[in-house]
Amino acid sequence: MSLWIILPISLPVFIITGIWLVYAMALYNQHVCPLSNWLYNDSCEELLPLQKGPVLCCTLENLPLISKSGTLPPESCFFSLICSTGSFIVMLIGLLRYAQVIERHQNCVLNTAGLSTCWICAAGLITAGNFQLDYAKVLHYVGAGVAFTCSMLFVSLQTALTYKLAKTQQEYLLGHIRLTMSLLTFMALVLGGAFFCVETSFVLQHISAILEWVFCMLVMLYYGTFAFEFSAMSPDTLVVLSRGGGASRFPASVHHKLEASAPSCYPPDGLAMLYSECGGGEMTSPHITQKLSSGGDGGV
Repeated sequence: MSLWIILPISLPVFIITGIWLVYAMALYNQHVCPLSNWLYNDSCEELLPLQKGPVLCCTLENLPLISKSGTLPPESCFFSLICSTGSFIVMLIGLLRYAQVIERHQNCVLNTAGLSTCWICAAGLITAGNFQLDYAKVLHYVGAGVAFTCSMLFVSLQTALTYKLAKTQQEYLLGHIRLTMSLLTFMALVLGGAFFCVETSFVLQHISAILEWVFCMLVMLYYGTFAFEFSAMSPDTLVVLSRGGGASRFPASVHHKLEASAPSCYPPDGLAMLYSECGGGEMTSPHITQKLSSGGDGGV
């Protein structure tokens, strides 16, 4: 089993743990309302951080969105760190997955599109994580929109690629699991976006926040399923990357067989050395001259 399996497992563990930690910090500092809260008001007499008592007055300004939880310090610092680190891991997973498909099968449009959407998603995640919602709303929404959309595209492309390359029963089962997760992710994204646009309904806005959390969890768990492929990753995958992602004409096993069957006699600099190393014994200068004058039948 390859140690690369740690990479797709570490991403959901790190991201899911990190964003829930950020939410817990925001909840402790009363920067957002709890996810369990379903009562919202048009306005409150005091701001949420200044309120005291077991019952809090919540408005849509304190909706428990993931990005809203990481808006104010100190949790905003951890949120930026989590998004930046997560983006790097996402890019690395996408690159290795791209190279592994080339190394084990061949390159295709789905594979190239998967790498492109993965890296664009990482760029959107960095933007959303480092431009907080309350201070750079436009940039934050652009980054979040790019990250969410490209995440959905990446999940869909990888699901189609899984079915295209599947040969064993386990690979088809993995495709079914990814297809189920893709459909749930799509439903969470579409419904969450639709409910978020209905600003007159507090209930739908809160459901939208919950669906955003569900979407993020599903996408991170989807990345975790790459542990199946990464457990069998070979050093040839890194060779593919060193060649710039170019696919070789023959599989690696064929190259090894060709190398093993190739003759071990290579032409040295001197004709006498050549004849000696290839089993001809010693030759003197007259012998060499005789060979050359007769057409070189026993020589080169």
